[in-house]
Amino acid sequence: MNKKYIGVGLTAVAVLGLAACGNRGASKEAASGGEAKTDLKVAIVTDTGGVDDKSFNQSAWEGLQAWGKENGLSKGNGFDYFQSNNESEYVTNFDTAVSNGYNLVAGIGFLLTEAVETSAKNNTDTNFIIVDNVIEGLDNVASVTFADHEASYLAGVAAAKATKTKKIGFVGGMEGVVITRFEKGFLAGVASVDPSIKVDVQYAGSFSDSAKGKTIAAAQYAAGADVIFQAAGGTGAGVFSEAKAINETKNEAEKVWVIGVDRDQAEEGKYTSKDGKESNFVLASTIKEVGKAVQLIATQTQDGKFPGGVVTVYGLKDAGVELATTSLDDDAKKAVEEAKEAIISGKVTVPEK
Repeated sequence: MNKKYIGVGLTAVAVLGLAACGNRGASKEAASGGEAKTDLKVAIVTDTGGVDDKSFNQSAWEGLQAWGKENGLSKGNGFDYFQSNNESEYVTNFDTAVSNGYNLVAGIGFLLTEAVETSAKNNTDTNFIIVDNVIEGLDNVASVTFADHEASYLAGVAAAKATKTKKIGFVGGMEGVVITRFEKGFLAGVASVDPSIKVDVQYAGSFSDSAKGKTIAAAQYAAGADVIFQAAGGTGAGVFSEAKAINETKNEAEKVWVIGVDRDQAEEGKYTSKDGKESNFVLASTIKEVGKAVQLIATQTQDGKFPGGVVTVYGLKDAGVELATTSLDDDAKKAVEEAKEAIISGKVTVPEK
């Protein structure tokens, strides 16, 4: 299988703007832009985190809505999503998408790899995308991966600059190659600023268990962590919930922080402190342009250029991953920018294993 590092793809598609879809949630349909401009029908199949996880799946759905609006389509009429409530629904959702005439179907997340491979072998006239993993030997599958470790390194720099206790938390969803990238990149970024800072790494074993995320966060904050980076999909909602509950009992200057993942999660950090100040506890967010990748491949397929059999890797250099510096002070922003430049230039190689 060919591996392709894209230098301009997502930068170019960025001008289309995900905001063009007219909403940021999964509950509203993208309005039809008039007469349909394509016969291509595109669907995504989510993992168990759901399409409204405010993270990975939601980013993919927003990108698909943007593509749909550009082409005069609406939800259920040219594009749609199929939500998986448990792993047993993965293959069923792909079968349903294919039987309903969707000729480009994306599996959002490495957990759907086996289901994508099975469906691709059984439906050779349908094109598929696997996000966050690689499927080899099938010309009707495009594989998309991201250099999450690079953005996570920047998150580590930000966390190290913000911590006052020198204790930081990391909450992962399910252990595996992808979340390991987040973990190792983050640890390296923290250590690049101050190797004496301690990072407590915990995994929830799920991308959809917000209660478990809240429990882990509560323990880490209680043990002295004042910054937690969550790479846990829907489980991460529990981290935000715990941080909000804690911060509402504290003065604004004493807040604990959360670092968001996959999309700018600043909206999730709004709260009112004990001393009555409206504030935000999201320090930063790693950005993973899943939505723009889906949007780009849909456009390529529409133009007869589906990248079948190709692994496309998106990193810092091509704006496939990034860090939203929501609440960083000037010193931290400077450190993050310097780290970003060092990674892009090759001066710093970020570990992913």
